[in-house]
Amino acid sequence: MTGVPASAGGGTGRPAPGGKLGAAAVNQASLWNIANILTMVRLVLVPAFVVLMLQDGGYDPAWRAWAWAAFAVAMITDIFDGHLARAYNLVTDFGKIADPIADKAIMAAGLICLSALGDLPWWVTGVILFRELGITVMRFWVIRHGVIPASRGGKMKTLAQGTAVGMYVLALTGPLATLRFWVMAVAVVLTVLTGLDYVRQAIVLRRAGLAAERAAAGNTR
Repeated sequence: MTGVPASAGGGTGRPAPGGKLGAAAVNQASLWNIANILTMVRLVLVPAFVVLMLQDGGYDPAWRAWAWAAFAVAMITDIFDGHLARAYNLVTDFGKIADPIADKAIMAAGLICLSALGDLPWWVTGVILFRELGITVMRFWVIRHGVIPASRGGKMKTLAQGTAVGMYVLALTGPLATLRFWVMAVAVVLTVLTGLDYVRQAIVLRRAGLAAERAAAGNTR
C-alpha cells in the first residue's frame, strides 16, 4: 500500500494528503529492524575493539580481555543478524551492503592490531585480507551472471578465523598459546583453499553466463 485507508481520507477512497510521506516514513522505519540493528552494533564495536586492544600499549591482559569480549560480541552478532534477516524477511539494501562491510571490518581490525603489536606475522594478515578483498571484488565481477553462494568451507573458514583471532587477542600462555598457533594455521589453510574454490566457481559462472548471452544473441538474429 502506498497511501492510507479510505476512512482516513474522509471516506473518498483517495489517499489522504501526506499519504506518500507516510509511506516513505514506513519504508524508512523498516530499516530499524533487529537484523540491521545488530549489524550497526557490530560496526560500532570495530573502533571500540581497536581502542580496547591498544590500551596501555596493547599488552595489558585486562584490556585484552575486554577487547576479546568486544570481538566475541561482534562475531556472535554476525551469526544472528543474517539468520534473522532471512528467517523474518528483514532483508534490506542497507543490510546487504553493511553486513559484509561489518564482517570484514572487525576481522581486519583484529588482524591488523595483532600484527602491529607483533603477535601475528604480517604475512598471515596479508594472506587473509587479500583473500577477503579479492573474493569481494570477484563477486561484483560476476554478479551480472549470478551469485556465488556461501559454501560450507567458507563458513568453516569464518569460524576458524574468528576462533584463531579471538585466541590471539587473549593473553594466552603455555599449551593454549601453542594451540592458537595451530588454529590459526588451519584458518590460513582454509582461507587459501576456499579462496581458490571461489575463483573456480567465478570462472565457471562467468563462462556459463557469457555462453548463455551468446546463445540468446544468436536466437534473436
